[in-house]
Amino acid sequence: MPGLWLIPGGGIAHGEDPAVGAVREIAEETGLSVEVVALRDVLSDVSLLRDRDVALHHDRVIYDVAHRNGTLRNEQDGTTDTARWVVPDELPSYPLMPFTALLFDLPAAPATEIQRTDTPTVGPPAEPARPRGQRFAVYAVATDPADRVLLTRNAEGYPGAGRWHLPGGGTDFGEQPAAALLRELAEETNQVGRITDLLGVTHRHNPAALGPEGYPIDWHTVRVNYRVVVDQPTQARVLDAGGSTAAAGWFTRAEAARLHMTEATRAALTDYAQ
Repeated sequence: MPGLWLIPGGGIAHGEDPAVGAVREIAEETGLSVEVVALRDVLSDVSLLRDRDVALHHDRVIYDVAHRNGTLRNEQDGTTDTARWVVPDELPSYPLMPFTALLFDLPAAPATEIQRTDTPTVGPPAEPARPRGQRFAVYAVATDPADRVLLTRNAEGYPGAGRWHLPGGGTDFGEQPAAALLRELAEETNQVGRITDLLGVTHRHNPAALGPEGYPIDWHTVRVNYRVVVDQPTQARVLDAGGSTAAAGWFTRAEAARLHMTEATRAALTDYAQ
């Protein structure tokens, strides 16, 4: 998409913390050293590479950062060619990529400006030494009016089998993270939830994850946690039978504390207790 402007950033490396990736990408693209100060948003979009008949789904984690040091410069031999400080009032004059326009509540560049060069910038990844995968997933710290916590138990044959976990799972192609979470909540627990807050983004790199494939896969998962309220709870039950979720249930805080949980779930319930 040559000629379009966007906020600095880019793809994270396998096993990399998204916040660390943002700092690294900004340094590479602009020469500036920054510090992540807050999580602003998580969103997804789909771009069509018209001359190759390929659609790309991007999951984007947006951070607020503070400039600490360094001198602004352009990236050399990368995917960007110009870096510039822009006064907010000037932004409407810039042709912006859709996700960047959305962040500033501005119109995106006309479709006629979204063209590719003749030289592909995206190609097939190099064949890894062994199977590996990267997964973008969304999870709910879900409570009801009685402050019970909604949890799911991982099925046999999946990582964390037998342990209790936050409801949620991977996003589908073209799906927004919030919409994916509400879908997963319905499939795994038969509950209708209301998202009230974006809590945080974590990640986990497990080089030897053993799942239903029957062999180890080098998995890297990026996890987005949301606060969800279920205003009218019903009996929790799994609708998507035969998948990675074996059971679902509502628990008081004291009951949940005695369960055999995944590390990520226990940490989330501790970090977001209020």
